[in-house]
Amino acid sequence: MDRRELERQGYLVTRGFIDLHAHLREPGFEESETIATGAQAALRGGFTTVCAMPNTEPAIDSPGLVAEVIARGKAAGGARVLPIATVTRGRKGKELADLVELASAGAVAFSDDGSPVDDARLFRSAVEYASVKGLLVIEHPEDLALSGKGVMNEGRVSAALGLPGISNAAEETAVARAILVASELDAHVHLTHISTAGSVDMIRAAKERSIPVTCDVTPHHLAMTDDWVRGRRAFAWEQGLKGEQISGAPADGTPFDANTKMNPPLRRLHDVRALWIGLADGTIDAIATDHAPHASVRKDVEFDQAAFGISMLETALPLVLGGVRAGWCDQDTALRALTDGPARVLGITPNADDWIAIDVGATWTVSADALATRGKNTPLLGRELRGRVVAAAVGGDVRFDGGAREEIRAGVR
Repeated sequence: MDRRELERQGYLVTRGFIDLHAHLREPGFEESETIATGAQAALRGGFTTVCAMPNTEPAIDSPGLVAEVIARGKAAGGARVLPIATVTRGRKGKELADLVELASAGAVAFSDDGSPVDDARLFRSAVEYASVKGLLVIEHPEDLALSGKGVMNEGRVSAALGLPGISNAAEETAVARAILVASELDAHVHLTHISTAGSVDMIRAAKERSIPVTCDVTPHHLAMTDDWVRGRRAFAWEQGLKGEQISGAPADGTPFDANTKMNPPLRRLHDVRALWIGLADGTIDAIATDHAPHASVRKDVEFDQAAFGISMLETALPLVLGGVRAGWCDQDTALRALTDGPARVLGITPNADDWIAIDVGATWTVSADALATRGKNTPLLGRELRGRVVAAAVGGDVRFDGGAREEIRAGVR
């Protein structure tokens, strides 16, 4: 398939996306996802490179496990899979993993993700050691004492639903700690899936002071608010300034849908708007999916008992394009946050032969059968989205053809 022919036919052809944060669940949770199914789902979403988080069983804390992830990724024949290894052994937050050995085996960064390094001294040591060795620590910013047993954003919606909330401060306290450590050590720290206006403000101020901190945001935090937990199904740009649904927004859905439960939680409209402003002005470096697939047994339960997480690899692009069409960010800036931005964070050079073709105007309906991922946990099921990937190549090898070849042959476009 010739990318130039795709461009002539009107498709948007761009470099393949790089996902800094995805959960491929293997080893240990293959009922939710495997490296093979995740790598294929990634291609359908336009991600030709995906970084696999170490939230597995066992956790990716040994060179042998890093090598195994790489080998399975190559065998999958989908997106390129880059392993992220743990900061601490077993993600237990007690002692540092051997970061140098893990990097030598192929780990591109280090994170304990959903189990953030709670011990401030150990976190500082990890950042200092990683910096000296030229390695990257990716921190999930959450003060576990503050988030406690919360299951959604703390605010008027959680109060109305009677659900324990997670305050903005639970994230912002950890963001502040990371910025202070990065400043003191002059060491790069990356903050993943930021979700609050306060986090954006602090990171913007840190960058203005040349503190080496970077960050990413997820498509769901750009598109949805905590109103989704109570059943609202309007995207942020389909809401008025006071949160009311504007004309043409979809009808409400079912409240307490466990597919709207994620960590960090969906926030208020004010926070969502701040995230878009941060993306547009360059405060936010990258868009990362935090793809978190789960088997149905972990989601088809009471809201407060359900696992955190949303399946996002295949629906990320249309959510981002929705904000672009609303005028909240220009398309080039959004695409850079999916390509150049994550490459700079990782310190890698994107492969020039990784490319994707996008039908920006195509509409499609999200269904369980249409998703390649094993995790069907998304509140977008049944929702019509606009924008789809029709082809994806890794290293020049076209590994996903979503019908573009047939359309060209038939002269449809």
